[in-house]
Amino acid sequence: MREGYEGTGPGAITPDGCAVELYARLPVRDEPDIIASAVPAGAHILELGCGVGRVTHPLLERGFTVTAVDESAEMLERVRGARTVRGAIETLDLGERFDVVMLGSFLVHAGDTGVRRGMLDVCRNHVADGGCVLIQREGEDYHTDLPRERVDPSGFTVRMVSAEPVGDGVNSVRAEYEFPDAAWTQTFLARPLTEERFEEALAEAGLAVDTYLTEDRTWVRAVPVEA
Repeated sequence: MREGYEGTGPGAITPDGCAVELYARLPVRDEPDIIASAVPAGAHILELGCGVGRVTHPLLERGFTVTAVDESAEMLERVRGARTVRGAIETLDLGERFDVVMLGSFLVHAGDTGVRRGMLDVCRNHVADGGCVLIQREGEDYHTDLPRERVDPSGFTVRMVSAEPVGDGVNSVRAEYEFPDAAWTQTFLARPLTEERFEEALAEAGLAVDTYLTEDRTWVRAVPVEA
């Protein structure tokens, strides 16, 4: 387990505290529609942090080709129909370029700035000329107004319990997921980023915002900047 990360509940827990069985239960939301509307039809997508394929599988159904990357073998065992690569995102080097590189799941908010820089460098190094990078960032209230909870229409409750400062601008965030027959928790480190700081981080990696794809500005299309 990575320092500062923890997970509890049935089944395998990944090094960053994610429960494989939990992620296999989470429903698909609007991510595939957002992605499909932002990239060319039939694009080859490099999905960084694919998990169990919750977004991978709908993208495949929409006609995209997906190379799915995750550090967890247990997660990758659940992925069907995509080429899979096991490895840490921040050190990935496939020697290939892709139409689209996708960094979802708020991974850009990694507590370790070195990890974040590595992830964004990997995005820049793997996107083809004329391609784009899709990034999911946290909403402005992600670390505030806690605790709060949401009851999902599919029948489970998710609670954002706390976000406690642990130094250097990083918070320890605790989430709980309660289903009728099981419960999981996840504790992880996250660094809140203002829009300005987020765009500065992109610039450090040779990327720039092309457009914010959603009204809440949590999904972003970025493009490489000429050196």
